[in-house]
Amino acid sequence: MIKKTSLMTALSVSAFSVWAQDSTTDTLVVTASRFQQPVNTVLAPMDVVTRDDIDRWQAKNLNDVMRRLPGVDIAQYGGMGQSSSLFIRGTETRQVLVLVDGIPMTRPGISNNPDLNQIPLSLVQRVEYIRGPRSAIYGSGAMGGVINIITHSDEEQSKISASMGSKGYQQYDGTLRQRFGDTVATVAGSYETTKGFDVQPGSTWNHDNDRDGFRNKTFWGSLEHKFNDSFDGFFRGHSYTNNVDYDLGSPPYSPAYSADEEQLYNQTWDTGLRFHSGIYSSELIASYQKVKDYNYSSIYGRYKDGTTLDRMTQRNLQWGNNLIVGHGSVSAGVDWQQQRLTSSDTAISDTYKRDNTGLYLTGQQQFGDVTLEASGREDHDEQFGWHGTWQTAAGWQFVENYKVTLSYGTGFLAPSLGQQFGSTRFGISSNPDLKPEESKQWEAGLEGLTGPLDWRLSAYHYKISNLITYYSDPVTYDGEYANINSATIKGVEWTGSFDTGIVNHRVTLQYMDPRNDENDEVLARRSKRQAKYQLDWTMFDVALDVSWQYYGRRYDNNTSQYNPKQQVLPSYSTVDVSASYPVTSQLTVRGKIANLFDKDYETVYGYQTAGREYTLSGSYTF
Repeated sequence: MIKKTSLMTALSVSAFSVWAQDSTTDTLVVTASRFQQPVNTVLAPMDVVTRDDIDRWQAKNLNDVMRRLPGVDIAQYGGMGQSSSLFIRGTETRQVLVLVDGIPMTRPGISNNPDLNQIPLSLVQRVEYIRGPRSAIYGSGAMGGVINIITHSDEEQSKISASMGSKGYQQYDGTLRQRFGDTVATVAGSYETTKGFDVQPGSTWNHDNDRDGFRNKTFWGSLEHKFNDSFDGFFRGHSYTNNVDYDLGSPPYSPAYSADEEQLYNQTWDTGLRFHSGIYSSELIASYQKVKDYNYSSIYGRYKDGTTLDRMTQRNLQWGNNLIVGHGSVSAGVDWQQQRLTSSDTAISDTYKRDNTGLYLTGQQQFGDVTLEASGREDHDEQFGWHGTWQTAAGWQFVENYKVTLSYGTGFLAPSLGQQFGSTRFGISSNPDLKPEESKQWEAGLEGLTGPLDWRLSAYHYKISNLITYYSDPVTYDGEYANINSATIKGVEWTGSFDTGIVNHRVTLQYMDPRNDENDEVLARRSKRQAKYQLDWTMFDVALDVSWQYYGRRYDNNTSQYNPKQQVLPSYSTVDVSASYPVTSQLTVRGKIANLFDKDYETVYGYQTAGREYTLSGSYTF
């Protein structure tokens, strides 16, 4: 789809002037190739969400943001802060790469799932979302797509805001930004809390019969310095703490399995240097992430029976280079990542370590009305050895404003440290024969501008093999993770946007068929049918937004040795309405009603959703 989004911060914009001279938009994105390029030269389907979009939608968390976008389906175990799974075009959460400022998000625990609930929305200034495989550029995890969460902004303004709403929701945040010559300093902080609601009202344990709330504290700071016209650098860090209450669903058979609260601490530090001169750009980034994830019992306390701790550190070093060549560019670079994980309870502790080095080369070139793209990458894991991925794409603008694209790519996902090495406290053995998951994907697209309608039609086919699945002995209950299954996902997606007077319309339609190759079962928690409709307009300075989302029926589970029947979850649709009004040029007030018609539905069987919710907020810039 031909994108219509606002201009991003432009480092070395002049280097792209030749490449972009035939473009119809001046928006630059970084996620497709790691370096800035005009958004309309990206051959894969891509969406950009700005901070203005987030404020207009009045989203509370990243799940609220992502569920508006094409191809996204979310299953959540209750309300705000509860665990959730995100599916992009039928691929699972673990098969999607989540980046924070271009750095892969840590994945503590065994499931290998990045949890968007960990990231406070107050940090987010922009989201770049690309569908399709990108392992040939980023390595492990980028099978179904990439979500790049960008925390920095070039807007030189300070801001304070406050929100309150139903179920005891409160949120306060502030940002102070100051320039000192060629140096810009930014500090920010936020606090968010909600009393929540009983997420599992059908629980047979009396201790679950209470509200399950969520609390967050966030701090963020950065220094950016421009040494000269070609050379600049930055140092930034953020820290946040999340507390969430959850339900077990039934009485625990021992205190060791009675955890019903989670407390997560995250600290991230990034520093980097960037150079650009003429047609050449280079960037060196180092990152250190530290996560402590406690699960404990509200009955016994954080240091008693029932407590578990996943403590993970992740170090990343990235060096990338980009050269503008004709009407395109060539990029190459190297990544290094080290992960250390200690997983423990009050009696047992397991420690793991893994290093990975990746080398990548990617290029794109326009030849008249034809655009060609190719990427290749080799990853060396100290456990698996070398693993190669590649992708290629072609786009042809056969008439003005109409383009056809065709792409093919491979991807892979390395197992989590717990899957690879086992977990003593859960009775999970290591599997030395465990292999990475692998995918092959092709996609054909047609996009155009027909009168006022800006649209894109995509057909895609995924083949995923070596799926990592847990298998346990039915007698001893001990088990291991193994490469057991394979899956095929086929789908068609149509997106469109158009204006009628002062009203902007955005539409997404999707049909998808995700199946297990072994028994032809439809994969769990994915809707085959999906429709999304968004309207935005401004009248008398009042900005209004209406969002309607429909998800067809889905299955809550796949059959197993313990559950021979699939549980059906009915289809549902929701409507959200929000409005904002600028009282002055600096003060804006906002209000929102989520789930306007109080639809009762579930995205995970047995877990209640929030129902109708109200929010009132205001922000002041200076």
